[in-house]
Amino acid sequence: MAETHVLFVEDDDVIREATQLALERDGFTVTAMPDGLSGLESFRAQRPDIALLDVMLPGMDGVSLCRRIRDESTVPVIMLSARADSIDVVLGLEAGADDYVTKPFDGAVLMARIRAVLRRFGHASGAGGTGDGAQQGGPDGGALSFGDLEIDTEGMEVRRGGAPVALTPTEMRLLLEFSSAPGTVLSRDKLLERVWDYGWGGDTRVVDVHVQRLRTKIGQDRIETVRGFGYKLKA
Repeated sequence: MAETHVLFVEDDDVIREATQLALERDGFTVTAMPDGLSGLESFRAQRPDIALLDVMLPGMDGVSLCRRIRDESTVPVIMLSARADSIDVVLGLEAGADDYVTKPFDGAVLMARIRAVLRRFGHASGAGGTGDGAQQGGPDGGALSFGDLEIDTEGMEVRRGGAPVALTPTEMRLLLEFSSAPGTVLSRDKLLERVWDYGWGGDTRVVDVHVQRLRTKIGQDRIETVRGFGYKLKA
């Protein structure tokens, strides 16, 4: 099988070259680009399996690049941010990124995040895939209905009021978790473990932003916040 193709967009020459070598040693095929515009051109030409985007890029910043990619594809995106408390983290997630890693990052941490995302998207580490396929998960078979919201758990399709709802694979996994236990409160840590495949503590902002994105698509009142505990899908 073909190796997983990574698009890596980073303007710092040292970080770009060192990270590319590390990824290639780990069995990935890497296309490295120094700016957002060339990154977008490369994405359109090659359709990689995953994109790693630095937030601060010349020409077109990483958040804008992520938004452009998300307009065209559900390929997994990981943002690289220089500061953990930066608003850029939230902006990247709101633009459609699936996860983020803070710079300077440990190589092992980056590899673990990449593998976790690829597992969620149905890739084996180092093995190729389409980059645009929704992964299986959630309840086994059949369709679920919550008011005007219909979830086809076999076809991985969602409709609201009969109209199709376009979800990213991460958003779909999140909705499947909620729909598998309607009315049950799921903590942010539990969602990080089940949806993001974190075997360690993670930043709960990832959960909060994705819940908000999901709300805008299926209805703001469909997912309820239970303060101090987490979220639940209204039965």
